[in-house]
Amino acid sequence: MANHVSAQKRVRVTEKRTEINRMRKTRLRSVIKRVRKLIALKDATGAGAYLPSVFSMVDRSAKWGIIKKNTAARYKSRVYAHIKNLAA
Repeated sequence: MANHVSAQKRVRVTEKRTEINRMRKTRLRSVIKRVRKLIALKDATGAGAYLPSVFSMVDRSAKWGIIKKNTAARYKSRVYAHIKNLAA
């Protein structure tokens, strides 16, 4: 257990940030899971309509440091490619 005031504060801040990051990562996974389900159901219009919110969440997650920038780019690229193939 931390003894210094500043160390105690860091423990409190870290716990708070960990909870926020966990919430954001869960939200990101849910969004990706939902669009993948639409793709699996071959619903190109539904997935296409949902695409901007997926891209927004992925970009925000990369900005927050929840995922890396290349991971965000990979997610967006693969989702877009699947939807493009469905529409064709």
